Amino acid sequence: MAFDRDVSRRAFLAGVAGAMALPRIALAAESSDVPTVAGKVEKLYKIPGLKEPNDMQFTADGLWILDQVDPNKALLVQPGDGKILRELQTESIHGSGITYGNSALWITSTKMTDPKNPPRTLKVDPKTGKTLNSWVTPGSGYYGNVKPENGSPSGAHGIKWVDGKYWMAVPAASKIFLMEPETGAIIRSIPGPGTTQRTHGLAWDKGMLWCINSDDRAIYKLDPKDGKVVSKVQLSKEDPAPHGLDMDAKGVLWYCDAGSSWICKLA
Repeated sequence: MAFDRDVSRRAFLAGVAGAMALPRIALAAESSDVPTVAGKVEKLYKIPGLKEPNDMQFTADGLWILDQVDPNKALLVQPGDGKILRELQTESIHGSGITYGNSALWITSTKMTDPKNPPRTLKVDPKTGKTLNSWVTPGSGYYGNVKPENGSPSGAHGIKWVDGKYWMAVPAASKIFLMEPETGAIIRSIPGPGTTQRTHGLAWDKGMLWCINSDDRAIYKLDPKDGKVVSKVQLSKEDPAPHGLDMDAKGVLWYCDAGSSWICKLA
């Protein structure tokens, strides 16, 4: 991937500084009276050769799933049985988010081949896997167990295309950003939900935004105007851990677990 490295580093350092300065209260507030339901999870299948499914996106052609094994592959599968329809080799490293819009895949490369370079969001050709363009991910940095002494800065996790733009969850910033896709410019942001900064997959639901917090094993429904939590689906410790997320045409939430490789949906 070819970048303007000086500009990238300046933008990245500014993002890291801002992310590390954010207080914990930047997380979306959850009222004690938020409606909470226990998630009933149906484990659907594991896809041969797909080791660490970390995000998913429904399209008219099938279900795109991003593998976290480096360098990341993106697979287009039949939702019903997981049959592989297309397999792409991308340039993403430790990817955590995939979506589709403007005739391209958009992938969040959480790390980079050279750890000195800031994490980027990639625009990818859905036929070849080639990177068409890329932008430094805002708010990248360190959070939780991701520290300078044991790893490189972390970029974005879940990403979701909505009405010509995309939402992107960035754990280190404790924010979900609404982005202008072809420029990489921030339009605005809302706080991420949950008790920790580990936001992950996103799904769009008739004007509302669902967001996983993997540490909480919960899926939060948010008002995208201000990030207010309006409801919550709580998974059990026995369920596959929630990482990637999307909603199918019938309004059913699906998620994937990079640890166990299960593709699941809420029954």
